[in-house]
Amino acid sequence: MEKSIYLDHAATTPLSKKAFEAMTPYFSDAFGNANSQHVYGREGAKAVSEARATVARAIGAKPSEIYFTSCGTEADNWAIKGIAAEYASKGKHIITSAIEHPAVYTTCKQLEKFGFEVTYLPVDGEGFVSAEELEKAIRPDTILVSIMFANNEIGTIEPIKRLCEVAHGHGVIFHTDAVQATGAVRYDVKDLGVDMLSMSAHKFYGPKGVGALYIRNGLKIGKFMTGGEQERAHRGGTTNTPGVVGMAVALDEAMQNLENDAAYVASLRDRFVQKVIANIDDILYNGPKDTSKRLPNNANFSFRYIEGESILFSLDLAGVSASSGSACSSASLDPSRTLLSIGVPVGTAHGSIRFTFGKHNTIEDVDYTVDVLVETVRRLREMSPLYVKK
Repeated sequence: MEKSIYLDHAATTPLSKKAFEAMTPYFSDAFGNANSQHVYGREGAKAVSEARATVARAIGAKPSEIYFTSCGTEADNWAIKGIAAEYASKGKHIITSAIEHPAVYTTCKQLEKFGFEVTYLPVDGEGFVSAEELEKAIRPDTILVSIMFANNEIGTIEPIKRLCEVAHGHGVIFHTDAVQATGAVRYDVKDLGVDMLSMSAHKFYGPKGVGALYIRNGLKIGKFMTGGEQERAHRGGTTNTPGVVGMAVALDEAMQNLENDAAYVASLRDRFVQKVIANIDDILYNGPKDTSKRLPNNANFSFRYIEGESILFSLDLAGVSASSGSACSSASLDPSRTLLSIGVPVGTAHGSIRFTFGKHNTIEDVDYTVDVLVETVRRLREMSPLYVKK
């Protein structure tokens, strides 16, 4: 029997059966547009309203603070561009980090073309943003700080509450991209203090094509999607009723089982990391060593003297699916911006692989993957002109 082991859960996750079953009626029998006034529309509107309440409850928000989007990327774009549009008269300075997901990083780069100035905060060797560095970067014309909750490549969980306190100490709005953290880390938006927070359903066993942006009540933000009065006149576009329903069910399921699932996934990750370190030399384990400050499913290694693409290809042939970094940047031949930012040399960064585990993986998956990886690295290094056998 051919192996099929999926270790790329940071890119996407399989749809929860409960979510799928909850969504199904809204594709067919209950197909009405949730913004229509007749009985079909009211049925959809009721489902969306209940889903909004569920999502809000999961993160400690009010239903009126949850706005559904098409994905996490749209939520990030809306948060950043919406604040830029609304507060440009106050200032045009934005602060983010050097290791943000492309949805934030590229959006900030785009705003630079429209007269905004962006400070990209450095990170330390494990990917952490310093509160002191943020404090020094804030200026009178700073209107927004956007720092990711957890890094999608190396799993670093940032000190969001502390960073938010620094920003608010200067009256600056704070946004966090929580796409990787939601469903993996328990949090409360009121406790964190954030003004905006982005999430994406397909990262926690929900459907693709739906996300949400938490916007603190009272915060003024410009519209990103115009054209209709959906999402309480904040975001135009026909409501994806099946997706919204599926997102709520998946998130509720994830939150109910979060501690058990996180502990199980972390145990698989830890076994994998220990075995890789014990059996392969000349490697870097990227990201936090303290597992309490790292996403439970994440392991990122750099293998010296060989290319990550060659490793991925060999793993794929052996039935193991992993990633060379962010799925949104996988087509790029450039070395990972995140790895370069934490000090990984360019040549070594090219030999990096991200393994992200899920609740359906097993110990057998881990052991098989390690065996394949050990043999793959040995074979590729024997062909590498850079490698000298020890």
